Amino acid sequence: MRISSQLPRIDIVGLPAAAVRESAARVRAAIAAVGQRFPERRVTVNLAPADLRKTGAGLDLAIAVGVLVESGAIEADSVTHTAFVGELALDGRLRPLRGALALALAARESGCARLVTPEEGAAEAALAPGLDVRAAPDLGAVARHLLGAESLPRAEPKPALAPTRSDRDLADVRGQETAKRALEITAAGGHALLLRGPPGSGKTMLATRLPGLLPELAADESLEVTRIHGVAGSLRGALAPERPFRAPHHTASTAGLLGGGNPPRPGEVSLAHRGVLFLDELPEFERRALESLRQVLEERRVVVARAGVTCAFPADFQLVAAMNPCPCGWRGAPLRDCRCDDAAVARYAARISGPLLDRIDLHVSLLPVAWHELDTPPAGALATPATRERVRLAQARQLTRSGRTNARLLDAELERVATSTPDASRLLGRAFERLGLSARAARRALRVARTIADLEGTPQIEAPAMAEALGFRADSNVDGAR
Repeated sequence: MRISSQLPRIDIVGLPAAAVRESAARVRAAIAAVGQRFPERRVTVNLAPADLRKTGAGLDLAIAVGVLVESGAIEADSVTHTAFVGELALDGRLRPLRGALALALAARESGCARLVTPEEGAAEAALAPGLDVRAAPDLGAVARHLLGAESLPRAEPKPALAPTRSDRDLADVRGQETAKRALEITAAGGHALLLRGPPGSGKTMLATRLPGLLPELAADESLEVTRIHGVAGSLRGALAPERPFRAPHHTASTAGLLGGGNPPRPGEVSLAHRGVLFLDELPEFERRALESLRQVLEERRVVVARAGVTCAFPADFQLVAAMNPCPCGWRGAPLRDCRCDDAAVARYAARISGPLLDRIDLHVSLLPVAWHELDTPPAGALATPATRERVRLAQARQLTRSGRTNARLLDAELERVATSTPDASRLLGRAFERLGLSARAARRALRVARTIADLEGTPQIEAPAMAEALGFRADSNVDGAR
């Protein structure tokens, strides 16, 4: 910033957007409102780097403090290693900003030891470890703090919320034992799952049970989830207590699913980071959006490019998808007739490409549950607490062995950790030829088999584990939906 002896005005340079250019009027009015004198000279505000577009009103407070420092009203030493973030009202009050935690983490990474931010949102910013966050009601309080007349209160984060384990127990799902087993494997290895079955067969009911099977968020994972949801404006001010479960409607746009806008904001795949993304009625989603998921499932992140800016959002989630076997939904159902001809079924299946199906590790076909199963108490059924403990032990084996779950193993790591017995290797080879699996599908089946072995606690992949894993790949060929 520079103040020169020219005609009084304020210029903001450095590729500012409209909201940033309007800061000049807000800053001038706010400084006058708190009893400070705006310099009667030319003020030039340089926002570096000059080739990066600046958006939003969050720079107001920093510009105002810069003006007061350059005019001599505040000592420069008082703002050393301090970041200032906030939107100014014309009367000098500070208004909150979206994504306070993300801003605080960015300030810490840039070398700042302190952050001054509006009162509303200060608790969220205080979640950033190792940063002294001060909550300010208005510009006047900030000026008095910097002059040493009074001290701004230190913001404290809200107490972490206790995880609210859902009352949706796996034991409530009657029948569908194969699907429940697939859900356990999915949770243990971080795999993707496709449930195919007629309406009422329990696809949604099963999907909503998956978050309860996953281990609790670690501290760093909770911070990641909180930062993303803070940017999206869906944060409650405390660390996220549990893994997110996102179930966007099939009418969601590509931008809504993957992220977009100007400035870019995270989409559903990022809001599901470290949690579960459930896509019900999978063939009804936009083909373009579904094809975009292929790269996201591989890279575990989304890159959103807009004019002059590129943002990368994390998107490390577990995908659970559900679909009907045909347009009417009753193909293969024992007590209902399907009215779809073969051409309609083929067109319906073709809405999901083979490359996307290849990236889904487990495929399960469901049938309607018989009445005698619905009317029977769930004695001896899989229950969420016991299953969660088996999942925790299996994941602990994976993390000890390679530092990541089996679904996220690199090919070189897979060759090292997924050692198979000769019988299991021969079984995989025969399935590769008879089922017409792609190389990617075969390696994903190997990852699933490794997870089954981890659930069983065996060091090598044995033939039964390989057979079970291949059984979940065989369903991918149902009705030509490869």
